[in-house]
Amino acid sequence: MLRSTHELEKYAIQATDGEIGDVKDFFFDDDTWVVRYLVVSAGSWLTSRKVLVSPISIHEPNWVARTFPVSITKEQVKNSPDIDTEKPVSRQNEEEYMGYYGYGSYWDGAGLWGGGLYPYGMVPGYMGYGMDRVEREREMEAYLRTERQRHRNDDPHLRSCKAVTGYHLEANDGEIGHVSGFLVDEKTWAIRYLIVDTSNWWMGHKVLVAPEWITGVHWSSKTVSVDLSRDAVKSAPVYDSSESWTLQSDLDLRGHYGRAGYWSDSFAAADAL
Repeated sequence: MLRSTHELEKYAIQATDGEIGDVKDFFFDDDTWVVRYLVVSAGSWLTSRKVLVSPISIHEPNWVARTFPVSITKEQVKNSPDIDTEKPVSRQNEEEYMGYYGYGSYWDGAGLWGGGLYPYGMVPGYMGYGMDRVEREREMEAYLRTERQRHRNDDPHLRSCKAVTGYHLEANDGEIGHVSGFLVDEKTWAIRYLIVDTSNWWMGHKVLVAPEWITGVHWSSKTVSVDLSRDAVKSAPVYDSSESWTLQSDLDLRGHYGRAGYWSDSFAAADAL
């Protein structure tokens, strides 16, 4: 299922020995568009310091109580590397953080999480928790497809979802709106879509744009270029946050643009039956 980052903000992070704080933001890998860390504002017990929590440490979320139980202690969080969450996080910062928790690096190896642990990887008895064989194969195919279509960055960083919110979207023939949020896969933590508000272009609505359709992100000018036309976006299926985004929604959207899905075609056909 896809979850909006707006929905996930303010979720409580529950350590094994007490509450750490609330989610305030998300850091995503600007190369593969996967959420690598939740930015958590710790309470007075840690002088309101902001800390990073990896999806690797999350147990099964309590969607009703809006809580993420995690397999780490408050003491571990207290002694974790102090990273400035107001700036893009460098690979050096990540190496220190991942080494501290012993997660392994996601940038070595194939797949969205490379040779390290996957999200929910610290759940007792973990055997691919949250992602069965079929989903792993879908995720791998999506990753390889994306790799064939794009060049990898020479100096990848982590970026703040909040900081990118508001960036202007540029189609092949002009502006189409601005980023108003993100839809994240709750199992892989991959950003599947940017939510685009078109109301500053015409009296429009919200539509979705997939990261693999992006041709460039211009951090200095705060713009995102996409390989789509304004007319195609204008006539695209509307995104309504009050309605669930289903596989059929995915098929309709990608069929409208004539783009492949982030799953394997054979598995998508099977699921659509």
